[in-house]
Amino acid sequence: MDRLIEHAPRRAMLFVGGNMRYFDVGKIVNTHGVRGNLKVVSHSDDPDKFFGLERVIIDGEDFEIEYAKSNKQFVLLKLKGIDDMNAAAQLKGKILKVPESKALVLSEGEYYIRDIYDMEVFDTSGELLGVICDIIVTGANDVYVVRKEGARDLLIPAIKSCILDVDVAGKRMTVKLLEGLREL
Repeated sequence: MDRLIEHAPRRAMLFVGGNMRYFDVGKIVNTHGVRGNLKVVSHSDDPDKFFGLERVIIDGEDFEIEYAKSNKQFVLLKLKGIDDMNAAAQLKGKILKVPESKALVLSEGEYYIRDIYDMEVFDTSGELLGVICDIIVTGANDVYVVRKEGARDLLIPAIKSCILDVDVAGKRMTVKLLEGLREL
């Protein structure tokens, strides 16, 4: 599952391996304690969604999740079979993935970031502003980079006052350009 977003995404990746597609759900950044707990940075805008997962894949190996809990900006994760700090340390820096078929069900107004790349962006008058080609992570909110041939890239903040509608099926986003955005 790549990260879930509500007009405020973080990083996201969709991996394809054989016939399976995988979502990047987090990264192991350190160990926690001596019993094999892992400190994970969630790649979801809502780390609590991490707690709905039963299994993760790390470097092609399937692991059962014994438990997950919040710890400041991290998720503490305990995987079955990873029972001491040495085993946990071997996983530091690894990416946690889940098969697309096991992705959490999205709530109203949520979508996967992969769904907005290459999405056409229109203003409220119906003018095509361009296509989303990149997302800049800023901390407060992300910024969509909208590219149109022959024009400067537009930087549109991923905030509810700017992002009016996202039609994932139609690959179309409607935005309200705040004053001065065209000049940035």
